[in-house]
Amino acid sequence: MNVEELLRDTLREQAEDDRRTPPGFADRVFAVRRRRRTRRIASVAVAAAAVLAAVIAVPGPDSGGHDVRPAGGVHPEPATGHPAPSAHPAQSPVHSLVAAGRTALAAYYTQKTDWQSAHDGIRKGVNVRTYWLLDPKSGHYQKDTRWSWVAVAPGLHTAAVLERHLPASRIGLLDLTSGKVERWLPVDHPVGGLEFSHDGTKLVATTYSDNPDKQIKMDNIDRVPVSVTPSRTGFYVFGVASGKGSWAEVDIVRDDQGNDIQARQDFLFCRDGKTLWGRQSVTPGDRFYDLSGREVGVPGAERYGTWPLGAGLSPDGSRLAGEFAGEKWHTSSWILDPRTGKRLAEVRGQMLLAWVDDKSLIAWDIAEGEKNEFHNRLVLVTIGSDKEVPLSGFLKGTDGSVGRWEPLFAER
Repeated sequence: MNVEELLRDTLREQAEDDRRTPPGFADRVFAVRRRRRTRRIASVAVAAAAVLAAVIAVPGPDSGGHDVRPAGGVHPEPATGHPAPSAHPAQSPVHSLVAAGRTALAAYYTQKTDWQSAHDGIRKGVNVRTYWLLDPKSGHYQKDTRWSWVAVAPGLHTAAVLERHLPASRIGLLDLTSGKVERWLPVDHPVGGLEFSHDGTKLVATTYSDNPDKQIKMDNIDRVPVSVTPSRTGFYVFGVASGKGSWAEVDIVRDDQGNDIQARQDFLFCRDGKTLWGRQSVTPGDRFYDLSGREVGVPGAERYGTWPLGAGLSPDGSRLAGEFAGEKWHTSSWILDPRTGKRLAEVRGQMLLAWVDDKSLIAWDIAEGEKNEFHNRLVLVTIGSDKEVPLSGFLKGTDGSVGRWEPLFAER
């Protein structure tokens, strides 16, 4: 199948079931609209995901290890009770710390497509991210154009980074306070995506033979770009403290016609830290692997989750953040029992992003009475409460790309 045939088939399939899966949260808002209209649960696809992890220690290049807890302007919560949320409802994008409880906005990025060439009506380009990283000392977000991919570790001190051109031949461990890379982890198989485990002791690096963020579109068919042929080859799992890791080859699962049109197919850790969740765009879309690359069954805690996990499991594991509900409120989401999938509660918010504690979460939501579902902001919501606390200003733009920024969360 050549590029033109692949693209035509892709666009036809998108038209038939009205589902589009370009990267970024803005496109998950499209999915919210469709779910409310049809009252059904649907899978939602993205490139990138929010990080909610626990405390880790990352050693420097010449030391046995050091604490990655924050210093200076970003303080951990006291031993008892939660500090007041750090909110900036007039800022979008934000430039001062946004946080609630032990969870903070560790970074955010914007994304655009750099169209590089056109031939016979087919345009080729690459999705490019620009990151703003939290400076733990000042409590402000600083633009850093060096990185194509960032995953922030718990404690808001260290981030795993990839250099600008993907796939990358090494992984950097960046000190967020100094802005310097403390260690480089060389790899034999180039890497296109990174994610920390829930406890922060491991890092999964998804490997690709080509840039997973390449895009193509045909101007005479549709304005919406789609991903090119996937090139995922497998993954590394590194011990963060030791910097040692091993690679596992994982084949791409294709449909009956041999196709799989989603190029970015990153791995992330399940809560148990022993299982990896592998994204696929063919049915069934979710597949699970042990750390050696062998396909395994779905862990019990993730049985009723969806990709991306978003907030996922509550800190105590008793609740699971579900998908859009839109019943009690114009925009709201389900809280599920992770053991049975039963709906436990309906909570405010279009998209649940990160747990603050066992009853409160950070979410995207629109204002009361707002009809434009892209005009949303970060809010703090609580199970059993009708109220929500604005944490940021509203996203700008009326579609899936203009004025959008994508948040990344970590435990502080």
